[in-house]
Amino acid sequence: MFKKILIANRGEIALRIIRACHELNIEAIAVYSSVDSESIHVREADRSICIGPAPSSESYLNIKNIIGAADMADCDAIHPGYGFLSENADFAQACIENDLIFIGPKPSILRKAGNKVELKEIIKKARVPVIRGTKRPVKNLREALRKARWIRYPIIIKASAGGGGKGMKIVRNKRELISSLQIAKTEAKSYFDDDTIFLEKYVEKPRHIEIQLLADKKGHIIFLGERDCTIQRRHQKLIEESPSPAIDRRKRKQLIELSIRVAKAIKYENLGTIEFLMDKKGNFYFMEINPRIQVEHAVTEVVIGMDLIKQQILIASGEDISIKQEDIKPNGHAIEFRINSEDPDNNFMPSPGLISFYLPPGGPGVRVDSCLYQGYRVLPHYDSSVASPNRETEGMKDGSDAIADWPILNALLNAVSGASWVAVHHGGGVGIGYSIHAGQVIVADGTKDAEKRLERVLTNDPGIGVARHADAGYELAIKTSKEKGIKIPMLK
Repeated sequence: MFKKILIANRGEIALRIIRACHELNIEAIAVYSSVDSESIHVREADRSICIGPAPSSESYLNIKNIIGAADMADCDAIHPGYGFLSENADFAQACIENDLIFIGPKPSILRKAGNKVELKEIIKKARVPVIRGTKRPVKNLREALRKARWIRYPIIIKASAGGGGKGMKIVRNKRELISSLQIAKTEAKSYFDDDTIFLEKYVEKPRHIEIQLLADKKGHIIFLGERDCTIQRRHQKLIEESPSPAIDRRKRKQLIELSIRVAKAIKYENLGTIEFLMDKKGNFYFMEINPRIQVEHAVTEVVIGMDLIKQQILIASGEDISIKQEDIKPNGHAIEFRINSEDPDNNFMPSPGLISFYLPPGGPGVRVDSCLYQGYRVLPHYDSSVASPNRETEGMKDGSDAIADWPILNALLNAVSGASWVAVHHGGGVGIGYSIHAGQVIVADGTKDAEKRLERVLTNDPGIGVARHADAGYELAIKTSKEKGIKIPMLK
């Protein structure tokens, strides 16, 4: 077993990894940028090392500095967390070359997973359905227009090396393709240092279903159930739940069979997530592999009762998976909400600032993964995500079960100067919307003022999703909104 692990990340996930290390009696070494010295992961680690100035390119993406910090602290391994260098094959290779264990897949696997165009061809040969799209990267506008005629609109532009909604644009005609192609390439270059893009058929109103897997060095694979990540904004997940209310036993068996083919096709190792789209007819299409821990991992941990970070560490240290597939028995249902520090009155732009008050939620079945504390200042240099509260529930009878206890959630949301929002049916309201700005929680509870503010927030960002999976609640939300005369673009 490892003696020291360096965590090449910050904030919420760094803190989560530190706690897993301590439970395994492993020293946790944190790294931080010059502006991040007050982050809670720096305080909780056994030792912390500054790796550069505020820009990510000079700190959390600086391979040389991170490797140097691991060498300085005499570490055995590096855990990359998610984001930053977590999917970077060159970083994984640099770890190997410096006698460090990279806690994740091998560099060769990361390269396959990172090149989405080539990966799709590998997956097709494994008899796994994929969405119609280009077989090679699109080089220029002329080629894109020609391929779009073959694929047929609507199509989606995707960054080959990307994820998290970056470098992704939906286009429904030639004019939109012409205006969006270069924007997508520029965005991909900015986020991933790779402007390679490809085109795919856009599946209308799909469900985003992902399978969590573990694979050890001997090729043993187990699957830890699915997560439903359908509710998104700008292609970024807002709400995740497990198990999916749309997946029955037959579909679950089909998902696992497809996932086995995918994992074996690239000889997958360690923890990972295989993502699928499910169309209106219930057909599954492979989308991508996330070769790392994900923000929404806590949903699976709550339902399965397993610490996924510890499993990553154990597999990387050479241990075999000791759990059999038949021992994996989901218990109950869990739902997670992503909380972002954003300004809803300014197109949901990041809203950094001081956390003047912080009261985290608590109670049975509640878990909060967060980097927040009272007096902490949310920084403008990094992602606006600040917390991932989870609520364990007994079921999803209708939309009102999606958010089981508003006072618990409100306690957390009040802490943030500006946060994201969701809209779902709940009880007798038009749906619940929350928009945290200047310390106020806006809930569509039937009051005229709340409804007006909710309408303004919804109208400002018509791209956000609603809880369409809760059919009864969705229909009632439509009915109620019409009765109250509130025009909500998403409720159609």
